[in-house]
Amino acid sequence: MERLREIAEEATNEIDGLLKSKLSDEQWDRVEKIVEETVIKALLEGQHRAVDAALGFPSADRDLANKIASAIRQKNDALIVNLSSMR
Repeated sequence: MERLREIAEEATNEIDGLLKSKLSDEQWDRVEKIVEETVIKALLEGQHRAVDAALGFPSADRDLANKIASAIRQKNDALIVNLSSMR
């Protein structure tokens, strides 16, 4: 989770560097939150695509595909719980 915050902070620093005037503390916090939420949404979308890919295996591999999809979903659930507790 800390790495997500680091990514959001790096992006916010880059945005701040592009602006003619520096962000206020309130603007900084809001921009960082927007970036963090966007990173989280992108991460979850990637995990959803991974589940879809796992479930796309032929029926002979269906058992393994279901196990992989289940593991990805469990990681998603843990991520959501951890992110919710950070707020």
